[in-house]
Amino acid sequence: MTRFLFVVPPLTGHVNPLLGVAAELRSRGHRVAWAGPHPVVAELETERDVYAAGDGDQFAVDKRPGGLRGFAALRFLWESYLIPLADAMVEGVEAAVRDFSPDALVVDQQALAGAVVAARTGLPWATSASTSSELTDPLGSLSKVAEWIEDLQDGLRLRHGLEPGTGQDLRFSPRMVVVFSTEALAGPPAVPVAGELHYVGPSLAGRCERDAAAVSGLRGMIWDRGVDWGRFDPAKPLVLVTLGTANADVSGRFLGECARALGDLADQVQGVVADPAGMLAGSAPPHVLVPRRIPQLALIRRAALVVCHGGHNTVCESLGFGVPLVVAPIRDDQPVLAQQVVDAGVGRRLRFDRASAADVGEAVLHVLGEPEYARQAQRLQESFERAGGASAAAGHLETLTADG
Repeated sequence: MTRFLFVVPPLTGHVNPLLGVAAELRSRGHRVAWAGPHPVVAELETERDVYAAGDGDQFAVDKRPGGLRGFAALRFLWESYLIPLADAMVEGVEAAVRDFSPDALVVDQQALAGAVVAARTGLPWATSASTSSELTDPLGSLSKVAEWIEDLQDGLRLRHGLEPGTGQDLRFSPRMVVVFSTEALAGPPAVPVAGELHYVGPSLAGRCERDAAAVSGLRGMIWDRGVDWGRFDPAKPLVLVTLGTANADVSGRFLGECARALGDLADQVQGVVADPAGMLAGSAPPHVLVPRRIPQLALIRRAALVVCHGGHNTVCESLGFGVPLVVAPIRDDQPVLAQQVVDAGVGRRLRFDRASAADVGEAVLHVLGEPEYARQAQRLQESFERAGGASAAAGHLETLTADG
């Protein structure tokens, strides 16, 4: 039996891929614990060993200033989020290591504290890359930006008793990087990675079953009692619009345009617009459903098309069911993922800040009307299935301690 400590940030999209991996490791006789900020780890109700590492409320994504784009968004991400988050988590992660005595760490790319603690304790560790964007070298032509990020990491090392200037990027384990995508979507890596690189595809194990169990047919859906799911028309192709919960601060205008577009197409499609902040309350067109909470995987499984922000989980979840996309990236890694979608031939791209209802409607009809998008989405689905998902990830992680 091997004891694995999963170190995660307060971001649901970074925790979800590891849930299936944890379940798979347990099924193989291993023990798993979690370390991350409160309250995210407290929400892991089915997990037995959970350690709080930092205050997640302090780093809630909804506290990020709206409208940040380009380098301003990158600067905020590193200076005001990733580095302070790492500083806040180190003590808690070290306490988890002392109490749980893991044999290895599995560290999310945005939980740099895990890499710091692994270096301090000498424990083997693997990177969990919930997004493939870092492997595309988005800063390759911006050497000064890359040097700035290296300096920030060196400062983090110094504050926690490590030698700076090692040249080892804390985002990439020198032993192993597990990527929840495939080269068919992400392309080959554009950055040097010292450790073993494993593309395992999305990890959906367990979540599909939970979503399906919460749905007794779409007409009896209980996820949002404020929505009349009896108006859902299963005879029409389902178009699902979802921007995730982390983008509620900037999503109102775009969601409104999507709702209007799907209202105009009500005779051709059934529109569902996820509206977690309730921005469209009372203003949605007839026949367009706007729930605040959705069983996302259950709906994606039924969908003919997903309109999203290009978030890694939503993109991979959609392609995992062979569903093509319309993507309108907002910030962070989303432009990179949106370009992957276009390059793979599985969807169209829109300007988030400028797309009108007419633009959304045209893109929806174009993707639904061109069978090649669905064929390419099927190709990506097959690549995900071959990659192995949670089972493959668990198998790779088992080799972390193989050399003793």
